[in-house]
Amino acid sequence: MHNTLKAFIAIAVSSILFTTVCALGSKASFLDEATKPSPLKAKSKTTIVHEMQNAYQRIYETYKDSVVFISTEKTVKVNQNNPFANDPFFRQFFGHAPQGPSTRKTHGLGTGFILSSDGYICTNHHVIANMDSVTVKVNDKEYKAKIIGSDPVIDIALIKIEGTGKFKPVHLGNSDELKVGDIVVAIGNPFGLDRTFTSGIVSATGRTVIDSMGNSHIQTDASINQGNSGGPLINIDGEVIGVNRAILSGSGGNVGIGFSIPINTVKTTLLQLREFGKVKRGYLGVQISPLTEEFSKELGLPNTDGALVGGIEENSPAEKGGLRIKDVIIAVEDKPVKEYRELIDAVSKTEIGKTIKITIWRDKKKTNVWVTVKERP
Repeated sequence: MHNTLKAFIAIAVSSILFTTVCALGSKASFLDEATKPSPLKAKSKTTIVHEMQNAYQRIYETYKDSVVFISTEKTVKVNQNNPFANDPFFRQFFGHAPQGPSTRKTHGLGTGFILSSDGYICTNHHVIANMDSVTVKVNDKEYKAKIIGSDPVIDIALIKIEGTGKFKPVHLGNSDELKVGDIVVAIGNPFGLDRTFTSGIVSATGRTVIDSMGNSHIQTDASINQGNSGGPLINIDGEVIGVNRAILSGSGGNVGIGFSIPINTVKTTLLQLREFGKVKRGYLGVQISPLTEEFSKELGLPNTDGALVGGIEENSPAEKGGLRIKDVIIAVEDKPVKEYRELIDAVSKTEIGKTIKITIWRDKKKTNVWVTVKERP
């Protein structure tokens, strides 16, 4: 009886296995046609598209250990206006209104990239501004970082990893060589998604619509979102040619219009941040007013090119140099000034203490004044 039972079990198991194998075989046969190699895969891997794909992959491999995740923390005071302060219920049973915490912690995130093997990192000013602590994650390892210097005008900051280690720096390019249509990629941490890689082209150069200072920006359609700030914009040669800063969006998400700070501007900023902890900029001490067509005709000007002096600060370089209200600045060191942004740019980049020639329109004729540039307060 025992042997008969064993035989019966063996037959049942064999039957189940046979049924399973047949079923699997049937499924495998069903997928046979679909699992045949694609005819496109058999083609040569040297097509232009494959070369482009290889270039993207090489850029990522080059930069995956050079782009860092930045997280920040700040303790802020909580508004102590208590809606229950005069509530009789709380006062009757507790003797006082309920008290909540007086502070809370806020957190932020962003991106940066390594500049030197000893841990200097570039990011945006707005990523780390007014923060109590900055933490950098490199290759899944976290380090505390200190702020070396920060500039709100250009929106660039220089931070340094605290701790030992040998880090992999990026390769800085020349943003003056950029052309519309150039292929670019962005690497960053949008919404905290570490080392996200996106691609696009240079949509425009020299965009000055981002801020009132008229700083020049690169426009790109490479996808940039919250958390990408401070990350690199990289050309097809694997060179950083910009620092991603902002997007133009009604929803807060990417719509294909992103802006990066040209790396040539960033280089000069970083050098000053390293040396002084801030950027020293030239200063005239004038307030600029709009130059309308009507007022331009009244002054005898052929057009509205130039920067109209609407006010002069006391004891400023402008006052000492002889500039007057209603002067129209039309050139600095013989370089034409078409609008106030060009004046700001020219003076800001002038060496502190240098005396420069400013060409103005006064009394319906051109004249020159010489002004010694001071550091902006």
